[in-house]
Amino acid sequence: MRRLPAFTLLLALMSGAAWLAPAALAAEGSITIDSPKDGAKLDAMNQNKLVYAVVPGPGGDHVHVYVDGKETGILRQLKGSYTLETLAAGTHEICIKVANKAHVSIGLQRCVTVSVE
Repeated sequence: MRRLPAFTLLLALMSGAAWLAPAALAAEGSITIDSPKDGAKLDAMNQNKLVYAVVPGPGGDHVHVYVDGKETGILRQLKGSYTLETLAAGTHEICIKVANKAHVSIGLQRCVTVSVE
């Protein structure tokens, strides 16, 4: 990426320049959920795992896992897997939210919706 004067960079960021988006997102952090994929069908009889990777960004320290809006886990590892609680049949939303050291969400999150049969 080419170097830009600070003023030009500021204007580009303020205008939402699409060509700067990947660099800006990397600086703010990222969350990848490798499994389950959004829209996946899970078997209620199986132990289902959440496989993830997180770059917490500035102010981020660890992650919290939520199922249907209820916190189910606090994860200190930024990459790995987490065994989900048994999920009842139906549709569920699974989210990972980055939190600071005080356990307050910093706004970076990723969610997937799954159906359990």
